[in-house]
Amino acid sequence: MGNIRSYKDLIVWQKSILLVKSIYVLTDSFPNNENYILSQQIKRCAISVPSNIAEGWGRNSSGSYVQFLRIATGSLCELETQLIIAVELNYTSTEKISDAIGLVEEISKMLKSLINTIEKPKEIETTS
Repeated sequence: MGNIRSYKDLIVWQKSILLVKSIYVLTDSFPNNENYILSQQIKRCAISVPSNIAEGWGRNSSGSYVQFLRIATGSLCELETQLIIAVELNYTSTEKISDAIGLVEEISKMLKSLINTIEKPKEIETTS
């Protein structure tokens, strides 16, 4: 992982922060009667992603880190589902959620790759 000294150096964490910002902008356009139910849950899911990346990093254990990265992945699935529900309820449109869904998919792939990298057994160097 080269020059990574903090979770803040991880591109996946940085993109997760962008996702949170885009979710806040998106949910601001929801109807006023929706301010405390679905929109709050959508925000919580989005916030969960970078928060779990950071918390897992802070545990200083690869097993624990992977567990928190999987929680972040689950939050992305939950977020995507809630965005689809918001479209189905006519709180927003498919076009308006497309950027957020794109970020969800990108971050999901990045998390899976990071998990695979952490779980990959270290190759043992052998001398002939």
